[in-house]
Amino acid sequence: MSKNETILRFEDLSFEYGHNKQILEEVNCSIRKGSKVTIMGQNGAGKSTIFSLITGTLKPESGKVHRSLGMSIAIARQVIPRDELGLTVREFFAKSFEDSAEAGLRKDGGKIYDIEPRIDEILDAVNLHAPHDKIISTFSGGQQARLLLASALIQDPDLLLLDEPTNNLDKVGIEHLTQFLINYPKTVIVISHEAHFLNAFTDGVLYLDVYTKKVEQYVGNYFDVTAQITDRVEKENRKNAQLAKEIQENKDKANFFANKGGQMRLVAKRMREKAEELEDEMVDVRREDKAIKSFTIPGQSDFIGDILTITGFSIMSPKTRKVVQKKAKITLRRNQHLLLKGPNGIGKSSLLESLASGTAAGASINPDIKVGYYRQDFSMLDFEDTVHDCLLRVMDKQIEQEMRAVAAGFLIVGDMMSTKIGSLSEGQKGLVAFARLVLQKPGLLIMDEPTNHINFRHIPVIAEALNKYEGALVLVSHVPDFVEKIRIDEVLDLEK
Repeated sequence: MSKNETILRFEDLSFEYGHNKQILEEVNCSIRKGSKVTIMGQNGAGKSTIFSLITGTLKPESGKVHRSLGMSIAIARQVIPRDELGLTVREFFAKSFEDSAEAGLRKDGGKIYDIEPRIDEILDAVNLHAPHDKIISTFSGGQQARLLLASALIQDPDLLLLDEPTNNLDKVGIEHLTQFLINYPKTVIVISHEAHFLNAFTDGVLYLDVYTKKVEQYVGNYFDVTAQITDRVEKENRKNAQLAKEIQENKDKANFFANKGGQMRLVAKRMREKAEELEDEMVDVRREDKAIKSFTIPGQSDFIGDILTITGFSIMSPKTRKVVQKKAKITLRRNQHLLLKGPNGIGKSSLLESLASGTAAGASINPDIKVGYYRQDFSMLDFEDTVHDCLLRVMDKQIEQEMRAVAAGFLIVGDMMSTKIGSLSEGQKGLVAFARLVLQKPGLLIMDEPTNHINFRHIPVIAEALNKYEGALVLVSHVPDFVEKIRIDEVLDLEK
């Protein structure tokens, strides 16, 4: 296969969920061998759906997906499915080969051979070292992100699909992944909202337009493409403004001549026809992704006193991999924000979970305080709930109109209200989680990677809301650009 050969092509491809939710409409685009391509688009636009169409998990309503003959494909998913969290590392990687005929692994009496050395090799590639009998659920979010990447890499695919690979990764993990992708010799398609990460290796962009249901194809790195899009919108707006001026001039002349009567009415008719021709030349300006509306998370404004006290906590020592007890002296009251720092696997998410559940040794939350908890895996949501029921349930006074008004600010409208949480995209789950916090009105916010899966256009709005939040906030985030926007009063570095 030559370097310039097309290995994947969508031909007039259309796809819809059900009978009234069109995702793609007559899409045409192609991917060349060895390219590094980003898929961009609004939350819920269908980026992950494109991956499912590429792998064949979903079938198009019409059109075709052309794959290069014999091409192997592997996908690193956004999250580890719940039914795989109880597997050991060995079982997790073995599952990657269940449908892979090229793996060539020998099975005998239920045991899988020849996989052990490959597991060690691939874990080293993603900078993670773990016993093969360790249970997946015991890994941190960042470590699970590395496992997801490794489960795809171990298959040595011709086409690697990465769905939000930087979620939960610390700075070292993102740097390691970036360098890996720069050096990776095969074809990669990535879904991500991390601009600087994408710009380091991207040479093309597929933009999924949630309005037209089309895919726009661009050449260049991430920043080049966003500049191209901005330039195109400005040119279209200038052209439309000039046409609008000419249209109005022709309409004014038509009205003037029409009042003259006689032969002037023919001139007026020609003026109107000219105005109609110009209206046909008006272009549909590419609409930008909608950003969520500015919002406020109401706190318990009448509360006075200590909200959270931390005198000690446990971490997993990065060097010895043993649990270590540490002392602290932290007290949070209203309008105080605490940032937890530390590398993947040290125990940040475990500490947040124990705080939220009230089981943290060495920490206490005032019993009169309502706790709002944003988990990175959204397990605080009932995946069998509809969005409507999920939001209404957390309100002290269940007022339908108020709930729907808040939901609309987070782009939660129409059929999405009756959709089950488990059927939403990860980004949409994040928006539901934020709407839920607004309706819940907590006095203490505990937030674990709240920007994961979230469209970059929403992030400044979220940062503004957290800055205005008048309760106490405990935050974990590995996204420097986001953290820099947040007012932080105290930092607890678990490693130091």
